[in-house]
Amino acid sequence: MIQGLADHKDSLGAPLCPCRHYDDKPAEVGQGFWNCPCVPMRERKECHCMLFLTPDNDFAGKEQAISLDEIRATTANI
Repeated sequence: MIQGLADHKDSLGAPLCPCRHYDDKPAEVGQGFWNCPCVPMRERKECHCMLFLTPDNDFAGKEQAISLDEIRATTANI
C-alpha cells in the first residue's frame, strides 16, 4: 500500500490510492478528492484498506509513529 502510494507520488505527483483501477490516472489526480479517492472514503469517510483511520476507530493504534527498523523488518521480504 505504502509502496503504491509512493510510486504514484513519484510518477503522478500525488499519492493516488493503489487499491483501485483508474482509466485515466492523471485525470483522477487532477480532481484531487483525497489521497484515497475510493467511494467509501469520499462518501462515508470509511477506509477499507485501513490506511486512513480516525482515532476513534477500533482498529486504530495508539502509536502514530513507526521506526525505520520496523519498516525495514516489515518490507524485508517484499
